[in-house]
Amino acid sequence: MCRSDVRQAVLAKNDDLAARLRDDLTRQGVTVVNLLSSPGSGKTELLGLVLARALARGVPVAALTADLATENDAVRLARSGAPVQQLLTDGLCHLEARQVRARLAGWLPADTRVLFVENVGNLVCPASYDLGETLRIVLMAVTEGEDKPLKYPTAFGSAHLVVITKTDLAEAAGFDEAAFRAHVQRVNPGVEIVRSCARTGDGVDTLLERALATHDGAPPHRPPLAPHPHPHGHGHGHGRDDGDHPRVDHSHVGDHSHGDDSHGGHPDHPASAPVS
Repeated sequence: MCRSDVRQAVLAKNDDLAARLRDDLTRQGVTVVNLLSSPGSGKTELLGLVLARALARGVPVAALTADLATENDAVRLARSGAPVQQLLTDGLCHLEARQVRARLAGWLPADTRVLFVENVGNLVCPASYDLGETLRIVLMAVTEGEDKPLKYPTAFGSAHLVVITKTDLAEAAGFDEAAFRAHVQRVNPGVEIVRSCARTGDGVDTLLERALATHDGAPPHRPPLAPHPHPHGHGHGHGRDDGDHPRVDHSHVGDHSHGDDSHGGHPDHPASAPVS
């Protein structure tokens, strides 16, 4: 079996585990929101505000945050008062469904409505891995440049929602928002783009509302590179068949620098095992 075939098999296995995890969590009334961005986008600070706002409204939420090393982000997010767990990837540049399932087992509070997963800071590898999410949000700071959607079309093309962060720095950074929006629409026509600023709190309520609406059955945007073919989050009484969604393009995965053994040596957690 050639290298690309091995990677395709790994990704197919991940997709299967993700679908089963999504089904398990849906039956428990939990919706997963997967947050993707480059390092330094400000997603940790913004997520902390969303968690705090949810708790202030009496909405039970939780967060799982991933990094290659340190528990710094978990400490920061825990200040919101929400249940938080750190997942260390030991050098892996992305999260996989098996890691999420393993970390949730025996930890996720039973009343959780929305679980936010803060992925590893990377717009390449994480874009190809379904984590059992129903809502995928891609964030980008104004300091990163308006051409990012064209440079990372898989990430932006698989987003159900796109968020511009650090908008208070837009003028200083010379950020061309009109160009950015045009580039996003080029790779993901019709996707909603939300402006946010952690310093002022702009966008926090909008992000929380979008997550809760998805939990309550509102159908997410249909991106051209959907991270999964069946948004099972609609199963909270609002199911619909989206089997015609295209899958995320995994063809670039063969270019990742980590070897095939980075996916091996980890026991798979039974897909039928409860997540509670």
